[in-house]
Amino acid sequence: MRGKAPVKAIVAASIGLAVQVACPLSCRAQSEPEPALSDYLPPSEPEVTRDEWRQRIEDARRRAKEVSRERREHPELYKPVPEDPDLVATERLLRDDSLQRGDIVTTKKGMFVYQGRPDQPRRDQDFVPVNPKSVR
Repeated sequence: MRGKAPVKAIVAASIGLAVQVACPLSCRAQSEPEPALSDYLPPSEPEVTRDEWRQRIEDARRRAKEVSRERREHPELYKPVPEDPDLVATERLLRDDSLQRGDIVTTKKGMFVYQGRPDQPRRDQDFVPVNPKSVR
């Protein structure tokens, strides 16, 4: 009889766990009701009719065709402007908040030591060439 006590405890714990999973203690009647579709619609706008919906679709198609035609007729207006890689790298370096005085950075123009102060905005002059003779 003594060996059956742990088995009864395990069975009781298993049943208790199964009941807890199947029927959680929180009362479902007190929880928030699920949102209805009308909760997502603006209250001021009435539901559109089928004809109004079709008109909206036609208007959207017409606008899309106009934009497509405009892009075909004037592609130069939509070409991305190529960025100068040197300028992009310089701007990135000037915005780098992790740089500390004495840090060395390498660019196409050579190696530079950052000599700027943390309490002042960063400038090109804050970067001193490591070996000024090697800079062209």
